Amino acid sequence: MSGVSPGGAGAVVLEARAKLTLSLRIVGVRADGYHLVDAEMVTVDLADTLEVSPGDHLEVIGASGLAVPADDDNLVRRALAALDRRAAVRLTKRIPAGAGLGGGSADAAAVLRWAGCADLALAASLGADVAFCLRGGRARVSGIGEVVESLPLAELEGCAYTLLTPPFGVSTPAVYRRWDALGGPQGAGPNDLEAAALAVEPRLAAWRDRLGDATGETPVLAGSGSTWFVEGDHPGDDRVIVRVCGLPDPVAG
Repeated sequence: MSGVSPGGAGAVVLEARAKLTLSLRIVGVRADGYHLVDAEMVTVDLADTLEVSPGDHLEVIGASGLAVPADDDNLVRRALAALDRRAAVRLTKRIPAGAGLGGGSADAAAVLRWAGCADLALAASLGADVAFCLRGGRARVSGIGEVVESLPLAELEGCAYTLLTPPFGVSTPAVYRRWDALGGPQGAGPNDLEAAALAVEPRLAAWRDRLGDATGETPVLAGSGSTWFVEGDHPGDDRVIVRVCGLPDPVAG
């Protein structure tokens, strides 16, 4: 593998912005078991930070939700391996893991952008949301996540959404398996995975109701969960306000 940068430069700081899935339909299942989606996603200003310097290890700080490995299973390490690159990365997590906000995917996409890689197929090979996180902004996402069609960002840029994330994560593979077991139900709202996520993790219902009662809005599950969100700015009670944005300026590696 090559080093942290062609010129052997010191550390660079990368910002890995979360994604919010505004709508998610499951439109089919491939023969290999992968699910085909039709989704609208936006980038929001909740972000992890990656400090990249010469070396060959990963340190993870501040993880919440599901456990975040600091080994070769982490998407940061997998992205580096896919690029045949080597680096020491200090990853400061602000995006909860297992929350449906694409934290690991955003981290991997930040590494790809740092390395100057814009290959959506390679990104999708790392994870279903990595391709969108690499492109960023606002997009319609289809296939298994590898087809990313940009949509006008200006219509939503700066729009606020209120998030409520429980102190636990939800396994995305478990939710998709349950969706299959339930017969592939279509959601009453914009997310087909809500019923499956609630079946996998019944505690989600209380957090949905808490956000709905506080805001007077109908919460939507973010991706496979565990985060619930509503449109608008509704601060308080562990709620986090995010705004739709583009990607940070590129940093060359």
